[in-house]
Amino acid sequence: MTVPPEESRSAAEFPPVTRDRWRELALGVLRKSGVETGSPEEALASTTHDGVTIAPIYDASDLPGDPGLPGAAPYVRGSRPEGGWEVRQRHEVPDPEAILADLENGVTSLWLALDPEDLPRALERVHLDMISVTLDAGKRTREAAEALLALAGERGASAPSRDTAEVSGTSGASGGPGTLTGNLGADTLADARTAIELARRCAEDHPGLRAVVVDATPYHDAGGGDAEELGCSVAAGVAALRTLTGAGLTMEQAFGQLEFRYAATADQFLTIAKLRAARRLWARVAEVCGVSGVSGVSGVPGAAQRQHAVTSSAMMTARDPWVNMLRTTLACFAAGTGGADAVTVQPFDTRLGLPDAFARRIARNTQSLLVEEAGVARVIDPAGGSFYVERLTEDLAVKAWEWFQEIERAGGMADALASGLVSGRLAATWERRSAAIAGRRDPITGVSEFPDLAERPLSRRARPAGSAGGAGVHYAQEFEALRDLADAQETRPRVFLATIGPVASHTARASFAANLFQAGGIATVTGGAVTDPGEIAAAFAASGARIACLCSSDRLYAGHAEAAAAALRGAGAIKVWLAGKGDFEGVDANLYAGCDALGVLRTTFDDLGVAR
Repeated sequence: MTVPPEESRSAAEFPPVTRDRWRELALGVLRKSGVETGSPEEALASTTHDGVTIAPIYDASDLPGDPGLPGAAPYVRGSRPEGGWEVRQRHEVPDPEAILADLENGVTSLWLALDPEDLPRALERVHLDMISVTLDAGKRTREAAEALLALAGERGASAPSRDTAEVSGTSGASGGPGTLTGNLGADTLADARTAIELARRCAEDHPGLRAVVVDATPYHDAGGGDAEELGCSVAAGVAALRTLTGAGLTMEQAFGQLEFRYAATADQFLTIAKLRAARRLWARVAEVCGVSGVSGVSGVPGAAQRQHAVTSSAMMTARDPWVNMLRTTLACFAAGTGGADAVTVQPFDTRLGLPDAFARRIARNTQSLLVEEAGVARVIDPAGGSFYVERLTEDLAVKAWEWFQEIERAGGMADALASGLVSGRLAATWERRSAAIAGRRDPITGVSEFPDLAERPLSRRARPAGSAGGAGVHYAQEFEALRDLADAQETRPRVFLATIGPVASHTARASFAANLFQAGGIATVTGGAVTDPGEIAAAFAASGARIACLCSSDRLYAGHAEAAAAALRGAGAIKVWLAGKGDFEGVDANLYAGCDALGVLRTTFDDLGVAR
């Protein structure tokens, strides 16, 4: 029998691939790399900042079990038996023209962070029975809800009869017992009274309106991981259930009054798995509380978690903000395919102030493209059945449930906040994440990687006083602070790159060093492709720099690094770095992949006498 060439053979004609065979091949590669291990899975695994293990390979043996069907408990595959999601745009100023532009061009839901007195103007030409409205009025939630219901009543969109179309959405009452700082005083009690009052009213008279938002994004914005965000959301949700049922609502009514809000990041797989895990976790709470659905149908109202996904504030950058368009596209895709009921894409310029019309247009068109052009909403749970996604969903759910139980053992969410348990856990995760960002193991494109020192800063109108925009940590904040510091100098700080030998020998490390220094706003001046110490010293002297960095191959370092370093010292260099590893006389320190890049930059500013 003639064996066809590989390129013309079908998959069935290749020998089967087993995990044992993969282990054998992986071990061979690891040994060649100098890694001695008996388990390639352990050697190649990674761990999220809050402790979830990501394996290098997954197969059918990793599937955790039947996740059910879309619209059926445990709702892993979706809270509804159909695809699609609400396109929800956020507005922080009462601009009726901007709101109308959104609604006429693809937006189906409004998220209004407005004062109650501004709602009539903002919604003056909006048909409230055709869209959903989510309010975000903070301490004035009750007033805002009254204003919305009054508007709906005036326009005939609300009536005592449930056969009449009425306003839908969320009144935005707080579903959490306090803040990350454990502030459990009078404001918290007022929030609880507001939530109870609105929940009763919604349950009795406005079935399309939910009263309470369990907002998990503050835990994300404090630097927490996905499992921690999930565990906190479940704990806050359970606390809200206790508050509402303690005030006389039935368990079914209480479940039906909650909407959960989660952050969606550019890590599409973690976001997909997080939203799937969140529904599974809440379905378990519903089961324990005796609120269960019937398989194959939507179940008892409220048993399935209603989700609002918002593209992460923490991942957004002020520098090179155009890259935020790519981040939010990935996050939106993940939120939609992860089964969110409503998705908000933050405009790319949100870190700079109030978004302009162009940024809002791009934000809504991101969703329109995914829904209308790409057809993402036509498929329910497209990641379902993926060995990786199913395992990741399970592992996130298990880790989050453990964290939720720890909060419960501490007395519940209120006590866990007051004691500092929650803030301490999130701070520890942020510390680990910060170290990964500082070492560029968690790269930030346009900031810590591939910065553009020639970019022209954008300016935007300031947000209204008291706006929550920009609250929390930002992954890029430390690098951006150094960029601001460099920009503020009369002469931009600079480092001379002493490139030794031919281009092929020094380009890789010269590019690496330039990227690193420029991430802090420090310009780099590159020398020629030379080896002569005198020529290197002359180029350094002409550059106007006071710090130098040697860039070449290990082979050329062995013969030229020390002479070059001595020549640079003689020409006035106050510090000599070397790109790569290795100890050489005259070299002060090294920079290499995985080094503390922020530490290198701060040291450079200090060496140059720039006050931080």
